[in-house]
This record gives sequence, structure tokens and C-alpha cells, in this order.
Amino acid sequence: MTAKVIVLGSTEGKLKEAFTKLAALHRKQNFSFAIITGNLFAPNQDDETINELVNGTIHVPLSTYFTVGTTPLPSAVAERIEKDEDICENLHFLGKRSITKTSDGIRIVTLGGALDASIVGGQSKEQHLPFHTVGDVKALRGANTTDILLTTPWPAAVTTNSSIAVAPENKDAILASEEIAELCAALKPRYHFSASPTAFFYEREPFLHSPTDDGSDKKAITRFISLAPFGNSSKAKALYAFSITPGESITSIPTGCTPSPFLLGTKKRATREDDGQFNRFANGHDQRGGGRHKRRRRSPPPGPDRCFFCLSNVEVDTHMICCIGTEAYVTTAKGPLPSQDQFASSGLSFPGHQLIIPLSHEPTFQAMGGDAENVFKDMTRFREAMQAMIASQSKHKLGAVTWEISRQRGIHIHWQFMPVPINLIRKGLVEAGFKVEAENQKFPPFQETNLGSATNETSDFFRLWIWSDDGDTSIQSKELVMRLDDSFRFDLQFGRRVMAKLLGLEARLSWRDVVQSTAEETEDVDKFKAAFKPWDFSLEE
Repeated sequence: MTAKVIVLGSTEGKLKEAFTKLAALHRKQNFSFAIITGNLFAPNQDDETINELVNGTIHVPLSTYFTVGTTPLPSAVAERIEKDEDICENLHFLGKRSITKTSDGIRIVTLGGALDASIVGGQSKEQHLPFHTVGDVKALRGANTTDILLTTPWPAAVTTNSSIAVAPENKDAILASEEIAELCAALKPRYHFSASPTAFFYEREPFLHSPTDDGSDKKAITRFISLAPFGNSSKAKALYAFSITPGESITSIPTGCTPSPFLLGTKKRATREDDGQFNRFANGHDQRGGGRHKRRRRSPPPGPDRCFFCLSNVEVDTHMICCIGTEAYVTTAKGPLPSQDQFASSGLSFPGHQLIIPLSHEPTFQAMGGDAENVFKDMTRFREAMQAMIASQSKHKLGAVTWEISRQRGIHIHWQFMPVPINLIRKGLVEAGFKVEAENQKFPPFQETNLGSATNETSDFFRLWIWSDDGDTSIQSKELVMRLDDSFRFDLQFGRRVMAKLLGLEARLSWRDVVQSTAEETEDVDKFKAAFKPWDFSLEE
């Protein structure tokens, strides 16, 4: 059953005004229930208002839930709670630490008060005081999942990866907690509500958590909203209404969604097996040394939690992500083949070496089954948008090359995209370069074909797209495919090797030799985003 919910910011004792407003809205919208964030009562709430609330003179028009905020509950209210009595009709205290399921089936996990780190080794006992302990947080992590998370503090670092800034004058007032961030990351709520301490409203872009399990296509997405106090003089947004269906399976990513701000963690040094083969930004999977060394037992392929192409891996370099679509996302390449100024004379101020990566953790499109068409469509849309951007930014001096290695024993399929001078394409030098290198390495010949989503392909293959637009006479596009089998060992750096020769960048062949600083990588991402913005369909409302 879909529930229609309305949430209010701290009422700070303005009970008559708040419930009168709720009553008017409820008559029009017929809400399932209401939630009040932060402080329902003022620090020194007058006894007259409390008495009117308790005896029913102040009418609560619908089921309304609240918890303790940053100030203690009034003694009269605390006494009724301790006696396990209702405060009044329709007003429900969730408790300071609780898991509640409404009559509509909506699951609400609540943690009221601020963290008191001085209390060690236990859970708080007093329900009406405005603090909680680390033990309270740990206890709630056992809830595993929730539709709505209600907390007093913000989760620390929630603005990471967000383009929505908090005004400097409001930052110092925000109460934030690492423990709340960990709780949000663990529970993956559909909505996370808090209350702003001053008169400002903040709604972050939705963010994508790690997958809930390897075999599910369900997306775990959270919307964090912090409401301004009710009745504030600045008229900042203090009410938020939405509809939610318990247990609803979310399979598509909303517009503007970002990676979770809580994915960043302490980076562990990659193992030798992970160093190149599974490195998300390492331009594909590295080719290991020749047969002179003793062959090692093949390690099992990593799952999403260790795959560096998966957003579920806590070690991802999220600062390199450029945009996220419905089924795929775009990043810059670590150790890009072109340097930052490689195409400066053509009007491009960044390398332009990008990766287009599906969200699905599969080695081939065929392995994606029924999802393959949608994934291929989203990846193609990114490729075509970037092609158009490159042509426009360079005033048609640059075209683009994109390649893919599809192997059934692979890890996580992806495409590499790179600008290339249009004269190399129009003179046939790019196509010739790939074909000649294939002949030199005694690989099978290329065939011009159109595999589409390749759902019927049972063999491994290397695929290449060559694209150019001269801005005058024509747009040229060609798809070339090389079939792969076990009769030879394919060079997994084949695409980068050919492009290095064509661009005279043999000294940059190994991505490890040209890894940039985090500041340089971030600069490239920012420049790409600015250039790509007119074509970035993931930003569309």
C-alpha cells in the first residue's frame, strides 16, 4: 500500500500553529501520517500549551510521530511516556531509539538526540533526554533496512559528491555525526530526515548505496532532507510531502543521482592480483607476463564489493566519477593516455580519456540477460553524447574512438573512449593502425559489423567504434569486431597500445607511469563536466 507522508521541521513549541496547518493540508491531501523532526517542544515550553495538548484542546488531526531532538522533553510529557500512556490522541512518541512499522507497512528507524561519546559500553536508558550513545547506534544497525530514517544529527560528510552547497553561515550550526553516517550506510533508507538548527532547508541529490546483494538488480537509493524550523521568519521550507510504497523495488536510478557520500574510506593497498586486472580506472585488465614464469592458480573473480568498476566497492575513487545515468556511469581514466594538454590546440583542456561503465556487475552483455538492451542503450547514449561534445568543443578537429573487450571470463564489461584528431580518422589511419597491429600480433582479422547489445554473442570479442563529424559534409561511423578464442593470447592493452602509436604517446603506454595526483584528476573531472553539461542527459529533470 502506498503511503502519503508529510514531514515537518522542528516546531519548537508552536503546537497550535503546526497542527492547525497540518489539519488544513490533511483535509486536501489525506495523508497517511505525519512526522515531526527535531524539537516538537520548546526548551522552556509553557505549561498552558502542554495542558491543552494533553487534554485534547489542541487537536492533532492525523497520526503524527516524533522523537526527542536537541532539548529535553517537558516533564509532564516525559511522565506520561514513562507511564506508557498516550500523550494525546494521534500523537505518538517513537522513542529515542526505535524501530516502528506503521499501519501502512512503512518501516521507520529512529535515533533521537545528539551523540554523547562519554558514555561507553551501553545504551541510553532515559527516553526523554536529548542524547544517545554509540551503543544505541550499534543496536539500530541490526534493523538491517528501513524505509525512513529519522535522526537528530546529520550524517557526517553527507555533502560529499554533492553539487548542492550549504551556505557558510549555516555550516557551523550543523550537528553532524560519523556514527549517523555509518547507520545510514548500513540501513540504506529510502528517505533520511533530520532538522536544520537554523532557518535553512537542505535537500541533497539522491545517492546510490552498495548493492544489497549480488544477485539483485534492486537499487538502494537514499534521499537526505533537512527541514527548516516550522514558522521560521525566513520562510525557508519547513514541510515536505512524498509518497512511498513499502518493499517497492527500485530498479532505475533517478536523475542527478550521485555515488554514496559514505563510500569513501581508508584505501588499502591493492594486492598484486588486484593491481591492474581488477582496477576500476586502470584502462582495462592488464596482461600478465609471458609463459616463462610458473603459472599461478587463477584467483576467483572479485564480487561487486572488490570490483573496482562497481560503486559497491568501498575503495572507489569517487572523485573521478563524472556522471551517472540510469544503467551506466562515466569516469575519467586513471593514468590517461593523452596528457592534460594533448588536445589543447584543438580546444580541449582535458585528456578526454573516459570510461563508460555499466552499473551491472557482469563480464558481458550476454550475461546481463533481459537487462542487456537497456544497459547497452544507456552506454550508447553516453558514447554518442561525448562524441558530439568532442566535435563541438574542438570545432570538428577531433573525432573519437571507443573500444570494448568482451570476455566470458572477464570481470566487469566497460568501454574506453578517447578523442583522436579527425584527420587520422578521415585518412583511414586509425582503422589501418588497428588492423596492422592485429596482423603484427597474428590476431584474427577485423570484420565490419554491427553487434548491437551482443546478447546473441557466445564468443569473446574486441569491438571498436570509430566516429567523426567534419561539421560540413558528413558524419562517419564504423564498427569493427575481432573475434577472440583460446588459440592465442590476446593483449589486453591492445586498444591503448594502438592509440599510443597513432598519437605518438608510446612513453605513456603504461597507465602506472602517468598516474596523476588527486588534484589533477579532480581538475580533469571538473573540466569534463563543464564541457559535457549541455549534452549530459543524466542532469535532465
